[in-house]
Amino acid sequence: MRNRVLVAAAGLAVGLSLMTVTTAQAAPSQNSQGGRTATNGPCQYTVTPDEPPARPVPLPPDPAHTPDHGQVGVTLATTQGLIPLTLNRAQAPCTVQSFLHLTKHHFYDLTTCHRLTSYPTLKVLQCGDPTGTGEGGPGYSYKDELPVGLPPAPTDPTGARKVYARGVLAMANAGPDTNGSQFFVVYGDSALRPNYTIFGTVNAVGLSTLDHIAAGGTVVNDDNPTGVDGTPVRTTEILRAVRTPFPW
Repeated sequence: MRNRVLVAAAGLAVGLSLMTVTTAQAAPSQNSQGGRTATNGPCQYTVTPDEPPARPVPLPPDPAHTPDHGQVGVTLATTQGLIPLTLNRAQAPCTVQSFLHLTKHHFYDLTTCHRLTSYPTLKVLQCGDPTGTGEGGPGYSYKDELPVGLPPAPTDPTGARKVYARGVLAMANAGPDTNGSQFFVVYGDSALRPNYTIFGTVNAVGLSTLDHIAAGGTVVNDDNPTGVDGTPVRTTEILRAVRTPFPW
């Protein structure tokens, strides 16, 4: 079992809260991964034997030279509206390769975005787990491709946290080099340590959809008594993720 971690400056300096979403990504069967334990290319997609996959899916292709130029469009057709994404190969080639692979194999189809946060400094929608619990993944992990040059978060006087701006598309993780299938989209500027791979952006149509989802808030219950970190009230199911051409 792994923890999908996002750190939010929910107070400031001292009032930092650590928010975790548990996830069991994992261990592919002989059939789902073809018996391989890792790919041989530069991305080194590696089977996670202790964490079975939420859905059978093979390891991604890992050529000697990972495509690292240009942009690719993917649209998430959700029950709340369209969320068109622009994936940036140059920014995170291995991440884009994996995301397109999972899209091609319909891994994201009929999955629920299980987490919405509305802290003052963390405003994201998290998706990508077929179990809808925060515990699912593809049965493999791969390396980080961390951002550089992000502006410092004005709410953090130490400078450790950076601005993940509105419209950013990034990977959730459980620590260094534990990327799988879960990702988050940022609907409001957020303050995070730069430990999360940024691999694309959401366009204006998608941001409008995210604003609609965020406006509904989260389900208040024992796990989310303050209503700032939990299941979206406006249930957001990805009906289909599909590669799409530009322009939008």
